Amino acid sequence: MIKQDENLSFVIEPELTPRSEQRIDLYFSIPNEMGINVQTLSEESYFNNHFKSHLAYNANNIHLPLVRSRFVSKNKGEQQDYRQNLNLYCYQVRLALDADIKDALKIQEVEAFYARAQELFEQSEGLLKKLRRYTPDDEKLVPFYTNADNYLSWHVEQSFLKLLDEGPRSSDFAKERNDLLQFCKNENTYRFEQNYNSETTLQDGNRITNKMRLLQRLIEHGVILHRNTRYLNSYLKRLVKGTVTAVIMAFVMVVILNARSTFTEVTATLILILGVIYGLREIFKEDITRVIWRAIVRGRPKWRFVFKNSISKDRVASQFVWLEYMRFKKIPSEVKTIFSKRRQQNKLAAQWLHFASETRVSAKEFLPGYDTLQQSMRFNLAPFARYLKRGEGKLYHLDGNKISKQAVERRYQLNLVMVLKDEERTLYQRYKITLNRSKIVNIELIYSKK
Repeated sequence: MIKQDENLSFVIEPELTPRSEQRIDLYFSIPNEMGINVQTLSEESYFNNHFKSHLAYNANNIHLPLVRSRFVSKNKGEQQDYRQNLNLYCYQVRLALDADIKDALKIQEVEAFYARAQELFEQSEGLLKKLRRYTPDDEKLVPFYTNADNYLSWHVEQSFLKLLDEGPRSSDFAKERNDLLQFCKNENTYRFEQNYNSETTLQDGNRITNKMRLLQRLIEHGVILHRNTRYLNSYLKRLVKGTVTAVIMAFVMVVILNARSTFTEVTATLILILGVIYGLREIFKEDITRVIWRAIVRGRPKWRFVFKNSISKDRVASQFVWLEYMRFKKIPSEVKTIFSKRRQQNKLAAQWLHFASETRVSAKEFLPGYDTLQQSMRFNLAPFARYLKRGEGKLYHLDGNKISKQAVERRYQLNLVMVLKDEERTLYQRYKITLNRSKIVNIELIYSKK
């Protein structure tokens, strides 16, 4: 359920059906030695800078043979219909190719690797031919086709170059390797002949990469739902701040009036007393407001996402998000029991961070050919690694009378319990996340129960 995304981030990708509801709770146990608490990393700062959530029409776990080529053939109808069908096709190809390339790179045996690479080459070549078979006649639709063809050709080329660069090598499979290289050269030549990219862009790696990133976002139009974010408690926070200020000011005014009645004339003592009173007001106002505010919003959702179809503007789903530090005694008993099964050496003093997401799908049906939505929630642990110690330690070995040493890196562990609830089940899982300053070393599923 939880899988590593980039060096210091992981992603959760549940699926949603029409008219469904789903809640996900994550309980982080963060060792105190990592230096993470409400003072060093506020909930708002983490949410705004290190958490991403989006919904897309589901192409999760899709592989190249499963790509629905019938979408791209629908070049009749309105302009937006063609663009959406084209984007759906390209989006499927991209995700499927990325998944298959990643799986192929896990193959260590050379013969099996090149057999799989050859299979992916034939499938990718066939999908590109299907795309180019349905070139639109309407000039208004040509730019959409050009962008999709340009990006998909480049992405396929880059994917196979990565496959050849990172995969195993053997002189026994020189022919297969040359075939794949020739395929990449052919795609490069094709884009040049179509004049898709200017000479200046081709000569600058940064420019061509950024252009393809832009084209990627364009082909996601209509597939990834448009998201509006709303901070739920902004007016309530203003009300609390205003109320606290009013109460403190009333108290200060009472003290001032009493001081004026005691000192009938303006003296240095009166000025000093008034200065102290105003100073105390400024000191305690923020602290009192913070304490009262945290007590009021505890357990309340802080943000709301509204997801809409970026073309039709129809509302598809909404999501409420909670994020707060909490005490261990406030954690549900089922989750406490799961945490208690850790080994004794892992039961360190820790901060407890609770994340919750409640998603409700309002749409009765999705786009043709799609029965589910794929929700993607990405958590970046970079701020968790900010205060970790640098450098490596040394481990010494005694082999007879000879002393040897090896470098070992410092690693830290987060414990995470996930609770997923929907109409059909309640799933409990505990993960152990091992990380250092630069990356997540491992994500290990320790416990699972339905």
